[in-house]
Amino acid sequence: MTDEKIKYELEIPVKASPHMLYPYLSTPSGLSRWFSDDVNSRGEEFTFIWEGEENTARRIAQKNDQYIRFRWLSDEEDDRKYFFEFRIQVDELTNDASLIITDFSDEDDLEEDKQLWESQVNELLHIIGS
Repeated sequence: MTDEKIKYELEIPVKASPHMLYPYLSTPSGLSRWFSDDVNSRGEEFTFIWEGEENTARRIAQKNDQYIRFRWLSDEEDDRKYFFEFRIQVDELTNDASLIITDFSDEDDLEEDKQLWESQVNELLHIIGS
């Protein structure tokens, strides 16, 4: 039995410019509006708080108005290469933007994790009026 997680992506259409959307994906104040109850950052480390429980992730890559990638410190300590990423993709023909979320999940939790992301993103869409 392996504990390898499955990589998956969700693509959600967003009626917002990358410049307007990106701060919600990359700043503690933006992330705490929709992703978790509170977020604190110190340099590359972001501490996410849900119902009083803290989880810390390191920002491992980013490009303004395009994407940001995090790795949970618990995965880093166990030398696992999992990450979660928010990527903004703009269709060159229609100029429509999509938020692409990449994450990893255990096979048994895959559907539940996707639903959780969709619920969180619905909150984001509500906040930005999309």
